[in-house]
Amino acid sequence: MAELEVEVVAADHFVWSGAAKMVKARTADGEIGILPNHTPVLAVLHAGNIEIEPVSGSRIVVEADGGFFSVDSNRVVIVADNAQISESVAGIR
Repeated sequence: MAELEVEVVAADHFVWSGAAKMVKARTADGEIGILPNHTPVLAVLHAGNIEIEPVSGSRIVVEADGGFFSVDSNRVVIVADNAQISESVAGIR
């Protein structure tokens, strides 16, 4: 089964990276869900939660201020102005 390679970075620090089954975020055009083999996308990220369903482990929620969201060849790159793993799941990385 295909998986996504996900990387989340903020302007001044690394947030999370790893293999995932799904990524969900809010963009300027509305909420977007990304599964493996999704068509390429480049979007403006709105402030809110980014949900990541890793290949193994529990769901990860990242709180992010605006930024950019890119998808190409099963690679998802999220560059946020500011982002951090939600306190409710801070122990999961």
